[in-house]
Amino acid sequence: MKNVLLFLAAFSALSAAKTPTAHAQGNSAPPQQPPSVSSVLNAHYGIVEQEIVSAAEAMPEDKYSFAPSNGEFKGVRTFAEEVKHIAFANHIFFGPLMGENIDAKSIEENANGPANLKTKGEIVQYLKDSFALGHRALASISAENQVTPLSKPVFPFLSTRLAIASIGMWHPMDHYGQMVEYLRMNGIVPPASRPRPPQPPASQPKSQR
Repeated sequence: MKNVLLFLAAFSALSAAKTPTAHAQGNSAPPQQPPSVSSVLNAHYGIVEQEIVSAAEAMPEDKYSFAPSNGEFKGVRTFAEEVKHIAFANHIFFGPLMGENIDAKSIEENANGPANLKTKGEIVQYLKDSFALGHRALASISAENQVTPLSKPVFPFLSTRLAIASIGMWHPMDHYGQMVEYLRMNGIVPPASRPRPPQPPASQPKSQR
C-alpha cells in the first residue's frame, strides 16, 4: 500500500507539472478531459486489480491448495478458493450491469467459484476476466444514473450502481488481506509490498528560444 500511495503522489505531481509547460510551449496535444464518475471509479478499481492480480500471480501453483492449519483455521478457504471467490463475487456485483443473469439462490453453494477451474493459469485468467467485467461496468456509471434504483437487484444492498461500485471496491481488498497472510506464511512478500527500484531523474525540458 505504501508503494501505491507513493506512486499516486508522484503521478499527481508529475501531471500537475506537465500541464502548464505543455501550454507554454504551444504543445498541440489536446487538454486532459475533466474527471468523471466512471473515470475516477475505474482509476481506483485499477489499483485494486493490480494488487489482487499480482498477489495471485506471486503464489506458486503448488501452493494454490494451501490453507493455514496452525491455529483456528478450520474450514477456511484455500488460496485458490480465495482467488476464485473474489472473481465470482465480481460477477455477482458487476455482472447484472452487463446483462449477466445471477441466480441468488445458487450464490452460497458456488461462493468459491467454478469447481472445474483447477490450474493456476485457469484461475488467474478467471480473475483477470472478472476485473475486466468490473471495469466495463464501472464505465457505464455516470453522475446521472449512479443512484437510480435498479429494477431487479441481486440483493437489496445492491440496488444502485453506486452501491455496486462501493462493494466492488472494498470486497476484493477484504480478501487481499487474507491472500497476503497466505503468501507471507509461505515466505513470499506480496508484490505490492516490495520495495520499488530507484527511479531515474526525470529529464528536464529544453528551454525555448
